[in-house]
Amino acid sequence: MAPERMADGGSRDRPEPQPRPLDSIDRDILQILHSDGRASIRSVSERVHVSRANAYARINRLIDDGVIRGFGARINHERAGQGASAYITLKIVQNSWRTVHEQLRTLPGASHIALVSGDFDVLLLVHTPDNRALRELVLTRIQSIPEVLSTRTLLVFEEDDLEADG
Repeated sequence: MAPERMADGGSRDRPEPQPRPLDSIDRDILQILHSDGRASIRSVSERVHVSRANAYARINRLIDDGVIRGFGARINHERAGQGASAYITLKIVQNSWRTVHEQLRTLPGASHIALVSGDFDVLLLVHTPDNRALRELVLTRIQSIPEVLSTRTLLVFEEDDLEADG
């Protein structure tokens, strides 16, 4: 039976291998794929001046080493019907990060979760259809997690996805 794969590409049964050192070509490939995840192997190979076989092998190594965790689309949340965005800060019970993290991952519209230092413990970015759905998410779903001590919601009025600028 294959080991269970986690959403971030890791495996629960074995530690991730140490990534091999990256050279300037690897870093260039990462930059190209970061700005355009749909770039063809041919395009990547031409832009970094290596053969297609070399570019293909390097990309596969970056995936195997866990440097590249996956490929996805950058979404315009407002156009996709998710017009309300907010950062939610959470204070949680000490040593409950893993439990809280697993519950936050299941929330509809959760897009980024980070354990942080400072005045709060967790920073969560969510996108919801409207403020009513946001209110429901915070008051009903997040605040009902037993390990969550308090929350503060920061509405996003405008955002700029810097990763999209390439």
